[in-house]
Amino acid sequence: MKTHPNIDLTVTGQDRDILRRLAAQQVEIAALPVQREKAELWRRLNDLQPQRPMVWITEIPWHEMNVDNELTLRTSTPWLQGIERELRRRLYQWRHFPVDMIMDDYIACPKVIHSTGLGISEDVEIRVTDQNSDIYSRHFHQQIACLQDVDKIKTPVVTFDHETTEQTCHAMAGIFGNILPVRVTGFKGKWFAPWDELIRWFGVEQAMTDLIDRPELVHSAMARLMDAKLAELDQWQALGLLDRNDDNTRIGSGGYGYTTDLPGKNLNPKQVRTENMWGCATAQIFSEVSEAMHQEFALQHELRWLQRWGLVYYGCCEPLDGKMSMLRTIPRLRKISMSPRIQIERAVKEVGDAFVFSRKPNPAVLAWEVWRPDAARQELEDFLHAVYGCCIEIILKDISTVHYQPQRLWEWARIAMNLVQDY
Repeated sequence: MKTHPNIDLTVTGQDRDILRRLAAQQVEIAALPVQREKAELWRRLNDLQPQRPMVWITEIPWHEMNVDNELTLRTSTPWLQGIERELRRRLYQWRHFPVDMIMDDYIACPKVIHSTGLGISEDVEIRVTDQNSDIYSRHFHQQIACLQDVDKIKTPVVTFDHETTEQTCHAMAGIFGNILPVRVTGFKGKWFAPWDELIRWFGVEQAMTDLIDRPELVHSAMARLMDAKLAELDQWQALGLLDRNDDNTRIGSGGYGYTTDLPGKNLNPKQVRTENMWGCATAQIFSEVSEAMHQEFALQHELRWLQRWGLVYYGCCEPLDGKMSMLRTIPRLRKISMSPRIQIERAVKEVGDAFVFSRKPNPAVLAWEVWRPDAARQELEDFLHAVYGCCIEIILKDISTVHYQPQRLWEWARIAMNLVQDY
């Protein structure tokens, strides 16, 4: 878990003016009627009564996006720059590729939460092709090689830093005053991908071969990791660190969480429980693993986590169109990731209108040497024709590069919105 070091909360008059001007723009946008209209469209989709496909863009190569210094930071300290960065990115996305995004009418002050962690870290070699990008290749060295090594996985101890949270909130309120409300927020969503952690400790190749050669080791490590994760989750809930996510919070690898099915009847606003929230899980490394092995080594363990949530999103990059028998065993499953590698006809037949079909277009169309908007349009048209009658969200993500031509992304957004509005 990310920890929060001591931060410098000093704010100059110039810093305050910069952030207040940005906040005023956000407030103006958040008040537009289209925000409520989009929220209702997301709600209808997640309630399986869609009016049209919804579109969202995330995981953006921000280092390639700065046009006319729109993203250039002007505040004076790392803490202030973090706030400024998020404001500028939000406003930039609204100006250039909003698709179905919704602008917050508040600014979040995250609770300062510490954790002792899992007791084991990755030993990794990194290869970088673009020094300005946070996209890079990694090779993991094995740290779990026998049953005794499983004991390296420790149970985290979670603490909530009330004092620092209050200080930070007070400082933010001093900046934004009556322009933009400051809201203290807890965990509004938790990316749950235990296999993303296991492969860091096993190494990718070794983890895959151990599924066959040493299944008892894999099961032992997965069970121990699940014990640790569930203990951590129990602490979050007991400490009041969970927060509702049936709003414009990203759910899993998909879009927003608006729905009438949450928070449910048993909501204590002072202590949100998992049953009031969306949960998620994914096992991306199992892209080439059979449904039976996916069930045995991933889902049967993940179910201990998934059964706790009010609604569930499953998947990310792994193709799941051939694993629907397994997925139907997940309680309250509502949304399923559909990667670029699925067989569309089979996916439509298997998913139908019983779940939200969370489509991930191939972002490679933005990375070609020559931008071809005609090809991007054709890909989306073919997809929308094939999935007619399904509950569709189109989530453009994993965008490694646009060749430093952000206009490609802007145009893709216009193409997508024109198509779904005519759907």
